[in-house]
Order: sequence, then structure tokens, then C-alpha cells
Amino acid sequence: MKNLAILASGSGSNSEKIMEYFQHSKKAQIALVASNKADAFVLERARKFKVPSFTFTRKELDAGLLLQKLQEEKIDWVILAGFLLKIPEDLIRAFPDRMVNIHPALLPKYGGKGMYGSLVHKAVKSSGDTETGITIHMVNEQYDEGKIIFQAAATVTESDTPETIAEKVHALEHRYFAEVIDSLILE
Repeated sequence: MKNLAILASGSGSNSEKIMEYFQHSKKAQIALVASNKADAFVLERARKFKVPSFTFTRKELDAGLLLQKLQEEKIDWVILAGFLLKIPEDLIRAFPDRMVNIHPALLPKYGGKGMYGSLVHKAVKSSGDTETGITIHMVNEQYDEGKIIFQAAATVTESDTPETIAEKVHALEHRYFAEVIDSLILE
């Protein structure tokens, strides 16, 4: 049984879908939900699924406290689901090809520092693009530049708003993220 940790900074709707997906898995379990925000709703979602949680500050992240916790909990894979801080290099090195992120656009478009959530959807709308989607990728030392594992697209119409674009993207995230994670984990 592989141990997965989810890192999230916000509400955690993707985290909930992942916890739901793996709750009866014989291959992997969500062993920890960690957040850099003590008031993040993802922590409530973790309680609902009886998954242990852990909070930390940016300073503690940089000092290696999260890495220490992941090692103590014998975590095999790290899943970023709406986690907004840059991952320190020592943490990335500790999980080579075992740290996965989801981005709310078709990378390489609309990626990089400061491109997350509604900011991405506003950029897609203002660009006039007729397509957006999700990208699931490995984490490396650069924002949103790790190896792309999976992409799924949605059509953007003239009448779409950043909010309706977000709804389409969330539907894709909820549909595919847990399945793609599952496909990556070797028993």
C-alpha cells in the first residue's frame, strides 16, 4: 500500500475528490493532508475522511519541516492540489518523479509564477482563446515546467466568463486528477 500526501492551500475540492477516490483502494491511501494555511477548508475535508492533517508556515516549509513530516509518515507520493507556494528543491529531490501537480490551463500557456485559479481563467478569457483545460504534470524546480503527464481540454465560447471557464476546468479536474494519479502509482 502506497502512502500519498496531498498539499493544498485552499478549499480543497480536488483534494476531496482524491480522498473519495482512494478511500477503498487496495493500492494507495491518502495518509496526510498538509496545508500552509491553518484555516484552509481542505483541513475540514480531511477530517471528513478521517485523514490526518498537518499545517506549516512558509518559514517551516523552507526549513524542511514538511519534508521531515513526509518522511516520518513514510509518504511515497506527494500530490499538489491547489498548493500555492513554491516547493523547495530539497523536497523535490526527496520525491523524484513522485510529486504531481495540476494546473488549470493547457500548459505551457498560462503557467508560471502568479498564474493560478481565477487569474488563469481571466487571462484565458482576455486572450480570446477558444480552448482551455487542465494539465497534470510532474513538479520540478520551476513553476509549471515539469514533465506533462496528461491534458484535457474544454471549449471556451464567446459568452463564457472567467467564472464559467472555471466551472468547466473544475469539472475536468474532478473527472481526471484522481484517475491519473492512480495510473502513475505502481504497486
